[in-house]
Amino acid sequence: MAGHSKWANIRRKKAVVDAARSKIWTKIIREISVSARDGGGDPAGNPRLFLAIEQAKAANMPKDNIDRAIKKGAGDEKDGGSHFVELLYEGYGPGGIAYIVEATSDNVNRTAGEVRFIFSKHGSNLGTSGSVAYMFERVGMITVNSEGVDEDELTLAAIDAGAEDIKLEDEYFEITTKMQDLFQVRNALETAGYAIENAELQYMPSTYTKVDEETAIANFKLMEKLEENDDVASVFNNMEMDEVAIAAAEKM
Repeated sequence: MAGHSKWANIRRKKAVVDAARSKIWTKIIREISVSARDGGGDPAGNPRLFLAIEQAKAANMPKDNIDRAIKKGAGDEKDGGSHFVELLYEGYGPGGIAYIVEATSDNVNRTAGEVRFIFSKHGSNLGTSGSVAYMFERVGMITVNSEGVDEDELTLAAIDAGAEDIKLEDEYFEITTKMQDLFQVRNALETAGYAIENAELQYMPSTYTKVDEETAIANFKLMEKLEENDDVASVFNNMEMDEVAIAAAEKM
């Protein structure tokens, strides 16, 4: 079981507090602004922006906040989104677990220093560009709540729409697509009547590293601290855990 996937499911079970919601909104607003800057402010012609808006709605972000972020990114407001840059960090966590960290920043030196400090504080280290990227593949990931959903019917609909794979993780179906097919598969499933929990691009490991309970918890602590940073958008790794390690992580 992949560490990122399990971590996402564990986080879904935790209560959402106002402080956490504020951080989520900050990250989504940056994604909306950058998406609008790079692909235009019309979500109908900008799949990445469309998905970012869907994430904003799922996080209960007010429409005014969404519209303002689009305008900033598209250059319709004075302090536009053009000053944000997208960054990719690679490194190794506890137990030699490979990491890819996506960030969006208006200050590259600050973000690099903070990410490096977090890795160092958890007995880990950043690597050079390309040091772990070869272990991952960029894919689309669609999440559907399994409650009341027939697995065979969903599988058929997903494959017909162009999905690569589908599996059940806890109470969620995770549907994998090629990077370029994410938007069309998501739309096809929604048209078929399925409620989409989330749809995003992810880095999927080609190989996984098994860990014991202690190493799993050490990596979860690292992931949690990285995700708490406002500049960090997503964290991926190649950790594989057994049920004992998962249960321990859920008690953190």
